Formats: sequence, C-alpha cells, structure tokens
Amino acid sequence: MKIVGLTGGIGSGKSVILEVFSSYGVPCYQSDNRAKELMQKSPELIRQIKVLFGEDIYQDKKLDRSKLADVVFGDKKKLKSLNALVHPLVNKDFQFFLNQQNTAYVIKEAAILFETGVAKDCDETILVTAPEKLRIQRVMKRDKTNAEHIKSRMSHQWSDEKKIPLANYVINNIDWDKTFKKIEEIHKKIIDFK
Repeated sequence: MKIVGLTGGIGSGKSVILEVFSSYGVPCYQSDNRAKELMQKSPELIRQIKVLFGEDIYQDKKLDRSKLADVVFGDKKKLKSLNALVHPLVNKDFQFFLNQQNTAYVIKEAAILFETGVAKDCDETILVTAPEKLRIQRVMKRDKTNAEHIKSRMSHQWSDEKKIPLANYVINNIDWDKTFKKIEEIHKKIIDFK
C-alpha cells in the first residue's frame, strides 16, 4: 500500500481536493485536523501545551486556537516547540490509521509536509498550488480574517517555487474543471503503478 503525501499552502484548496480522492474510495488522513483533535483530547499533550504556553491557553477545557496562533506565528521558537510536541503524536496516530487500511494507496495530508521532513516517509507526493492573491481571498472568506494575519501564517510555509521540484505531481488549483481532471489523472497513475 502506497503512502501519498498531499500538501499545499494555506488557501490552496487541499480540503476540496481531498474530498475528491475520498469519493474514489481513497482513505485520507488529515494531519492538521487530527493534530487539532489531539491537542483537544490527549491529556498528556494538553499538559505539555499548558507548560509551554500557560494554563490560560485552554479556556473552559477548550484550546484557545487564535491565542495559540498569535503566539506561535509571532515566535518561531515557540512554533518549533509546539511542533516537537504534536508531530510525534500525529505520526503515531497515522500509523494506527494506516494499519486499518487495505487499499492501493492512502493519502496523508499535511500543510508542512516538506518543511517537517514527513515527505520522506511518502512513496509519492502531490503539491496543490494557487496564486497567493487567490489563496488570501479564499482564506479571508473562509476564516473571516485579514490579509496580514494570513500572510503571517504563509511566511511559516515554504513557497510553491521551493516545493514544486520536490513533488511528484502538481495540481494548479485555479480552474475547478482542470483541477478535477488532474486529480483523476493522478489517481489513475497511482492505481496503475501500485
């Protein structure tokens, strides 16, 4: 069974693309969503996050995500420390997910697949790209936030130019019809070369 990594910058459209792969019966593991769930459910991780960021990072037993984002996207050391806590748990969780699958391939989605070195554990990788202006518009609409906040988050991710040479497949997600055809083409290639 192949592990196919899927990545792309914030607002590139990874979630919509994952839905299409999922509709083909491909099990999709969303690292970012699982990380959020683990930060909310794992007692040991919650304890470590409180030690690192203070007790008040959780309000009424709920992680204050916007407060956490403000801290980590303003301090690279804090972001690195948070990732060092969360990533090993996500990797363990992914292995559990993988052991339950029996398909030609699974997709492991991660926003920072190349940045964290997780891509080396994948048989193939897919990069989702879109122009920065379009990505900012999508995230502003989705998250009801401002462009400065989005650009700050983008600055912690590698540029598409840096990631393109590392990816096996690139989906330029601007026109949905073309995107859909590209997903279909990639799916067929992976199935044929399992």
